[in-house]
Amino acid sequence: MYAILDIETTGGKFNEEGITEIAIHKFDGHQVIDSFISLVNPEKEIQPFVVNLTGINNKMLVNAPKFYEVAKRIIEITKDCILVAHNTSFDYRILRTEFNRLGFNYKMNTLCTVELSKKLIPDLPSYSLGKLCRSLGIPTSDRHRANGDALVTIQLFKLLLEKDLDKSIFESSIKYFDNRTHKQKTVKILEASPEVKGVYYLHDADGKIIYIGKGKNIKAEVTKIFLKTSKRILKLQERVATISFEKTGNELLSRLKYFTELDILQPKYNFIKKRKINLSNFNHHSFLIVDKGREVEEHSVIYIENNEVLGYGFTNLAFQEHQLDILKSILTPIENKPLAKAIVKNYLLRNQVAKIIRL
Repeated sequence: MYAILDIETTGGKFNEEGITEIAIHKFDGHQVIDSFISLVNPEKEIQPFVVNLTGINNKMLVNAPKFYEVAKRIIEITKDCILVAHNTSFDYRILRTEFNRLGFNYKMNTLCTVELSKKLIPDLPSYSLGKLCRSLGIPTSDRHRANGDALVTIQLFKLLLEKDLDKSIFESSIKYFDNRTHKQKTVKILEASPEVKGVYYLHDADGKIIYIGKGKNIKAEVTKIFLKTSKRILKLQERVATISFEKTGNELLSRLKYFTELDILQPKYNFIKKRKINLSNFNHHSFLIVDKGREVEEHSVIYIENNEVLGYGFTNLAFQEHQLDILKSILTPIENKPLAKAIVKNYLLRNQVAKIIRL
C-alpha cells in the first residue's frame, strides 16, 4: 500500500518552514482508496516568492486547521503505507519536522519518484515533475498546489510501476526508516572483506571507485568506516555498493599502492593531503627491495633503477629475482615516480625489510 504525498510550505530557513497545504492519496497500486486534502495554517508568514508560485496567501489560511488538528488524520491515512512523493526527502523531512514539534516521532518507509524515474527512464534532460510529465505525455493541472501535484505523481507512479516488471528496482529503492537496506548492504560488504593485509576499494552502484583504504586487516578497516559518523563518511556509507581489494603482504607495498593510486584516481570521499616529495637519492642507485609476499613462499619485489622506482611485483622463484629481463616483464609499472620514491625512501629510513639486493 502506498501513500502518495505532496506538501506546499511557507518557504524560509531550513527546518523552519511550515506546511500551508497537504494532499495524501492512499493508493493500492491500482486505484486510490482514500484521500486527505487540506489547507493548513502554518502560524507564520508565507514567503512572497512562494505566494507567487502557489497562489496560497496568508488570508486563505486564517481559518484553516493548524497542523496539530490534522496530525491524527495524517497518521491514520499513512499507516502501514510506503510514503511516495516526487523528491520524497523534502516532503518527508517537512512532515517529520512538524510531528517532531508535537513530540511525536513519525517514521515511514519511503520511495522517491525522482530516483525511480532516473533508474527506469534514464537520460532525460530533466526530472522536475512538470518537465518529466510533459516528456512522458502525462497531463498536468493545478501545478504547485498540493492536490494537483499529488494527482500527477499518482499517474507518474502508475507508469513507473508498469515499467518495473519484476519490481526489483522498486524493492531496491525503498528507504526503510530502520535503515534495513543500509544494514543489509553493510553486512554484504563486510562479508566480502578479507582479514588480510592490503589495499581496498569501495565502489558506487556504477562501479566507480569512490574511496581507497589500506590496512593490516582489511575487514577491520572497512568495519571502522561503517562506524564513523562524519558528514563525508556518512555520504560514503550511503553511496558505497561493492568492495574490491588487493592483497599486498607487507606494509611498504600497501603504502606504495595506496598513495600512488590515490594520486591517480582521486576518489571522491578520500581526504587527500599533499605529501612533501623528497628528491634526494637512495643510498644505492639500483636495487631490489624483497619482502613478504601475499602467500607463503611468495616474495614481493620493488624495483629501483637509477634512483627511480620503476615498479613492483610478486615472485615465487628465486631466479626471477636475479634475471632482470624476466623480473621487468612481471612488474606493475609506477606512474608517479617522484611520489613513489618519497614513499619508499621514507619507509626505509624507519623500517626494516626482508632484504635488499644491489644491482
